[in-house]
Formats: sequence, structure tokens, C-alpha cells
Amino acid sequence: MKHIKTVFLFFFILFILKGNAQKLETLIDEALLNNPEIQKIDLQYKRVSEKLNEVNTIPNTEFGMGYFISEPETRTGAQRFKISAKQMLPWFGTITSRENYVGALADAKYVEIVIVKRKLMTSVSQSYYKLYANKAKQEILSENINLLKTYETMALTSVEVGKTPVVDVLRLQIRQNELQQVKDVLQQDFLAEQTTFNKLLNREDDIEVTFVDDLLLPNEDFETTKENLSLHPELLKFDKLFRTIEQSELLNQKESSPMIGFGLDYINVSERPDINFIDNGKDIIMPMISLSIPIFNKKYKSITKQNELEQQEILYQKKEKRNTLETLLNKALKERMSARISYNTAIKNIKQANNAKQILIKNYETGAIDFIDVLDLQELELKFQINQIESIVKYYVQSTIINYLSN
Repeated sequence: MKHIKTVFLFFFILFILKGNAQKLETLIDEALLNNPEIQKIDLQYKRVSEKLNEVNTIPNTEFGMGYFISEPETRTGAQRFKISAKQMLPWFGTITSRENYVGALADAKYVEIVIVKRKLMTSVSQSYYKLYANKAKQEILSENINLLKTYETMALTSVEVGKTPVVDVLRLQIRQNELQQVKDVLQQDFLAEQTTFNKLLNREDDIEVTFVDDLLLPNEDFETTKENLSLHPELLKFDKLFRTIEQSELLNQKESSPMIGFGLDYINVSERPDINFIDNGKDIIMPMISLSIPIFNKKYKSITKQNELEQQEILYQKKEKRNTLETLLNKALKERMSARISYNTAIKNIKQANNAKQILIKNYETGAIDFIDVLDLQELELKFQINQIESIVKYYVQSTIINYLSN
């Protein structure tokens, strides 16, 4: 269990990416503290752990009492009533095996807590990046709308002197309307994603989420290795389940052993009135020992066979899960690399589009400007700016997946 905690702490340290550490870290802490799913599984873990006290017991002590309606006569007198007590004891080591089995169940449940926490951290981060992308796109759209208004003013001036047709002004206004529509839709998407984000933190839907001013790509990607997958909680879970079955089988072997019983019978005897001798009316005390042997042990043999089959099933499940995790890791690494490539390309394109736009604007001073070309360039530049934002977010979203899988 200590080893799992170390893995989780290591993951948490690496999870906070450069550029937005304090804010995202605070939000993740809040989610881990308040998330109801984590609280639910934590209670399940405590409940399973509490079973240690339940299994650390022996069978109930049996007491019995009988009254002789027709008192049998013996040499020493008539038997009046009988009191008995008996205690069965499990075979040596049975209780320890039960404790080990419950402890294995608790360990498996603890791994589930680690998995849920890691998934929650990933979900919070990815939702945060989606919100950042949405807000960044809205800002870019606002800048472009303002820029179009400036072009509209320039076009109106050109229309007055007869250098620009009125239709160019209408095109600029239509483009503004289109961008405003996109921005309004993004705002609704933002509110929906903000609700999702707040629910991950188990707080009110409309709590506003704030972001870092700018999110940049790091100069280098953090190193990852497939070997770390062996320590991933989703795989460790199968190791814990396998150990649970091992402990279950050890317990099965113990329970198939005999049980030893110790008891004591006390019989009350009345004195015989017609005779006088030393043992007249002497009560009977009879210690007893018993042995419970499971002669018909087909049940225990069946449990052993079931345990063997379940262990084989767990091994196949682990192999299947590892293949799935390796596939996800490879895909995330490739996606992160493609995001960096797209980001670098977007930077170049934005610079070139901006240079071309500046050339067109300078033509306004000479009295010759084609607002259709300006619109085309502005649309291209907006496309590149959106691509840049999406590349940044894609990079960080894929990084959260890589962190989840490799740390």
C-alpha cells in the first residue's frame, strides 16, 4: 500500500504542467477533497477494512439447558435437570487466513481510490483546458470583430470618395455578424463546459472559472517510458485481485480442516431418601471434546477450482488492459507531437498572414485597397489563430493522458 501511495504522489507532482501550476493545482486539490465518487469509494475502503474486526472472532458459545420431565433414576439419585456449554474452535491459522483475505480485499479497494483520483485529476485538467480554449477563441473573435469594425470605417470613408463599392461595406458587416454568431455559440458551449467542470469539483454550476493569461508550449516534452506502465494502478489492481484470490484459497484450505470443540455438561442429581451413602445425590460434571470433520468436502474442492479459473481470468484481463494502455499511450504521444507541429506551423502562418495584411493596409494610404483581399486574409489569420489555440490545448490534453498512463 505504501508503494501505491508513492506512485500516486509521484504522479501528482508531475501532473501540474508548466505555465498554469498554482491555479490548476488549487482546483485539483478542491476536486480531490470534495468529489463524491472519491468519498464513496473511501467509505467502501473503510467498510472493507472494518471487516478485520468482524473476522477476528470465533463461533458463538453454545449454552443449553434441559429439564427431565420424567426423572431418570441412577444409583446416586434421580436426575432433575441438565446444563451444558460448548465452544467450537476453528483450525489453527484459520482466523489469520481470514484477516489476510480481508486485508487483501482492502488493498484492492485502495487501488480503486488511487485510480479514481488519477482519473479525476485528468478530467479536471482536460475540462480546464477546454474552458481555456473556449475563452481564448472568444477573445480572438472579439479582436477580429473590432478589427472588422475598423475596416468598415475605412471602407465607409472610401465609399464616400468613390474608391470602394458599397457592397464591400456590406461584406464587412456580414462577416462581423458571422463572427458574432460564432462567439455567441462559443459562450453557450463555455457555460455548458463550466457546469461540467464545477460538478467535477462538486460545487455550484455557475461559479466562474478563471484562467491563466497565456498558455504556451514548453520548449521540451517531458520524458515518458512504457516501463512505467507496470506500476500503473489499473494494472496493479489486477495484482491485488490476484493476491485476493490467493488468500481466498488459503482460507478455503483452512476452512476445509476440522473444527475442535470443547464443552462441559452439568447434571443435577437429587438425593435418594431411602438410603444413605457417600455419593448420594452427587451432581454429574462431564467435560467433553468434539471434532467436526468435513467428510463431504466437494464444496471446498469446487471453490479451489473456481479460484484457479478466476486467477487465469485475472491474468488475461491484465494482459488485455496493458495492451489497451500501451495503445492509448502511443496514440497520446503521437497526438502530442502532431499538436506541436501544428502549433509551429500556425505561428509561421500567423506571422506571414499578418505581414500580408499590413501590406494591404499600407495601400490604403495610396488610396487603393481591396477589402475583399483584406477579408480573405483576415479570415485566414483567424483560422491560423484558432489552430494555434487548438494545438496548445491538444498538446496539454494529450499530456494529461500521458501523465495518467506513464507516471
